[in-house]
This record gives sequence, structure tokens and C-alpha cells, in this order.
Amino acid sequence: MATVLTNSGRDIITNRLKGSGTEPLYVGWGTGSGTASATDTTLFTERDTDLSSAGPNRTVGTSTRVTTSVTNDTYQVVATRTATGAGTVTNAGTFDAASGGNLFVKGDFTGIGLSSGDSIQFTIKLQFT
Repeated sequence: MATVLTNSGRDIITNRLKGSGTEPLYVGWGTGSGTASATDTTLFTERDTDLSSAGPNRTVGTSTRVTTSVTNDTYQVVATRTATGAGTVTNAGTFDAASGGNLFVKGDFTGIGLSSGDSIQFTIKLQFT
């Protein structure tokens, strides 16, 4: 299992430092398998909330700066996604757009089986060390 800042995420950071671009607040999920890599540009089989249709149908999250080791060293996005169908979610990530856009941070994990109406609250953190 891995959680990574993608190469396009690095581009988002430097673009935002220059005062351009969109904050990566949009959380998507996928049902495919694989290990997250910095070179990834998409989720593994990104899905809408029904978990059977191709995504994206992303959820806008809430961002904050939090302290992990040093004051405000971590960027955090929290979003809750609710399934409208059944399936198993295996990866998630943040993007700078509700559809399309650039993948910022991606994580893969042991599959979480969902039924319609089940929710996952994602807390995605990027610590600057």
C-alpha cells in the first residue's frame, strides 16, 4: 500500500505558489488494483458513486493546514463519499477539478466493500518535511 504526491501534484504546488491554478479539493475513488506511484495521472478504475459507472463524479472536500511535526506542515483535505450502489473501493485521490483535472495525491489500500448508502470519510494529508 502506498500514498504518494504525484508528479502532477508537484506541478499543482509550484503553480499555486506562483498564484495560479485551482486548489486540489476534489476527492475521487476507484475500484481497480495497483500500487500508487508518483507517475500516476489517474486513479485505478475511477468510479462514480454508484461504483459501476466510469467516473469521475468527485466530491468536493474541505481543506485545512494541520500540524504533524511542525506548525502547519501538513495540507489536509477531508471529504465524505456515499455509495449509491455496491462495490469495493481500493484507492482514492485528490484532484484540482470536479472532472478531468490533475491528480494531486493518490493512495491505494485494502479493498473496502460498500453497499448502497454506505459512506467513507477520506482524510488525505500531505506533510511537507
